[in-house]
Amino acid sequence: MRNFKLGIGLIYLGIWVLAGCQTNTDPGKVTEIAQLTQEIKTQYAPDSRVAIFDIEPTASNESYILKGSTNIPQALSTLKEKLSALNIVFIDSVTVLPAAELEGKTQGIIALSAANLRATPRHSAELVTQGTLGMPVRIYKKQDHWYLIQTPDNYIAWVDSGGVVPMDSTSYDNWMQSEKLIFTKTFGSSFAQKNESGQVVSDLVAGNVLKLIDQQEDFYQVEFPDGRKAFVAKSQGLPYKEWLTSLAQTKESLVATSKTLMGLPYLWGGTSPKGVDCSGFTKTIYFLNGLIIPRDASQQIHQGILVDQDKDFSRLQPGDLLFFGKQATDSTKERIVHVGMWIGNNEFIHSAGRVHISSVDPNDPNYDAYNLNRYIRTKRILDHKTEGIIDLKDSLLF
Repeated sequence: MRNFKLGIGLIYLGIWVLAGCQTNTDPGKVTEIAQLTQEIKTQYAPDSRVAIFDIEPTASNESYILKGSTNIPQALSTLKEKLSALNIVFIDSVTVLPAAELEGKTQGIIALSAANLRATPRHSAELVTQGTLGMPVRIYKKQDHWYLIQTPDNYIAWVDSGGVVPMDSTSYDNWMQSEKLIFTKTFGSSFAQKNESGQVVSDLVAGNVLKLIDQQEDFYQVEFPDGRKAFVAKSQGLPYKEWLTSLAQTKESLVATSKTLMGLPYLWGGTSPKGVDCSGFTKTIYFLNGLIIPRDASQQIHQGILVDQDKDFSRLQPGDLLFFGKQATDSTKERIVHVGMWIGNNEFIHSAGRVHISSVDPNDPNYDAYNLNRYIRTKRILDHKTEGIIDLKDSLLF
């Protein structure tokens, strides 16, 4: 009898558990929420290279759960308002970046001559861009020994802990307000003593920015973001403000800069004198002339003004950017896959295999029929600074 009652009790318990596990949520509603989430993402974060809106809805008992992260609070607010307007009950489990675990260290400075920034937090992941020494960045979250950061051109990627120094607002402000030195030679080193034959502290590349402590004889004394101190020969750098004042930002200066990088190896994701991809090359040329342009060719093409799209190269002037790829068709979108810079005399300089000069003239020995056949259009950035361009002369970036 006892076993019979126990059996009946277990049956009732099982029914209660099953009833408790049942959900009143509608799978179709999850799809509706997902579609709405995608609409919000398209509105606020259409380019995942420069914005984060990774939110996924799931069903749980009487409600729906929003999981994921975003660095756009307004986008999340809009999504929540639309869900509420549809009388959809939901639980907000979205992390608004920067993450609280950073404990206020949401800003940072790149600490290496060229830090590799990757698509995911591992060294085997795709190299998507680089950050150069002294570059200020926004830090969004930490995973193991990696930080998710955003560069001044808004590119979002992961850097290992050796590549960036996280800072709270006080430390960051102190760094930003200090005097700076910019390294101006293509390659070089800093030294532990005022002796170029002595111990190297770190390699340096053009565009590296350090804290300027003192000037002693033929050397600048500098400090790295992580506190290392070193000496840089005066022949290889300039006080940052003096450098800004000296910038001509002319057609001639862009061409001259581009030719100092001749022969650099092509490096997918490279944006420094250690190696460059095609858009990393044009980006580096402009940066060394005080202008920050977007990272990728497909982003750079939206800046400046249209110069040509008919292969009338007589319209071009040195410094113009030529874009190459696939034309749009009735069923496919335009695809930009390459960029180079016009240097005059029917020639453009670009990174493909290595940095070299090609010609659009069939009679020239360096004629580039391959790229001419996939030419899309030319844009002019110099003296036509659109919203996606930062002029360091007008900015307190460093």
